[in-house]
Amino acid sequence: MRVLLVEDSKILLRTVRRALRHAGFAVDTAADGEEGLVAAEANDYDVFVLDIMLPKLDGLSLLRQLRAAGNTTHVLLLTARDTVADRVQGLRQGADDYLVKPFALAELIERVRVLCRRAYGNKSGPLCIGSLELDLSARRLRRDGADVDLTAREWRLLEYLVLRRGQVVPRSEIEEHIYDELVEPMSNVVDTAVYNLRRKVGANFIQTRRGLGYVLEVQ
Repeated sequence: MRVLLVEDSKILLRTVRRALRHAGFAVDTAADGEEGLVAAEANDYDVFVLDIMLPKLDGLSLLRQLRAAGNTTHVLLLTARDTVADRVQGLRQGADDYLVKPFALAELIERVRVLCRRAYGNKSGPLCIGSLELDLSARRLRRDGADVDLTAREWRLLEYLVLRRGQVVPRSEIEEHIYDELVEPMSNVVDTAVYNLRRKVGANFIQTRRGLGYVLEVQ
């Protein structure tokens, strides 16, 4: 899943970015509201994490502009304001969730995961796909009853294919959603990740639709 983090505190931005990437998210960052708006309009994200008190363009104004333009990406607001009125204002502007500073990184990560699943109409809980048992919340995968270890990149890919299971997902869309700006254009990261994931979950689960993309299905 790909996240846009807009935060003007350099320390907090680095900390949250590192935590999200460690948890398996692709993360792009912006240090002010105007930069965040440009990134949000230029790329396809699964979740926006927005600080409210931002330079140049505050988080609520940024949120209003995104919603006015028809952008429906789920938004988690970060703020030091903790009154009921502040929370209500943020939700009325179109936010989906609200987290008050200081916060626990584990809670932020889980809230982002919930918003990602909500974006694709999926709820928490284990899934069974053929011989695979998958718990997205716990990030646990079992195949034929045995635990399967995945890298962070493999988890990102598997999670996205599971959320889109039964649908053909173009290679460009996979690259857009599970990799951040650090990945070089025209690289073979998607092909490599699919190859490695197939070795672990079974080649029959991830099918190639030549010229179209990949689909997760049970034969």
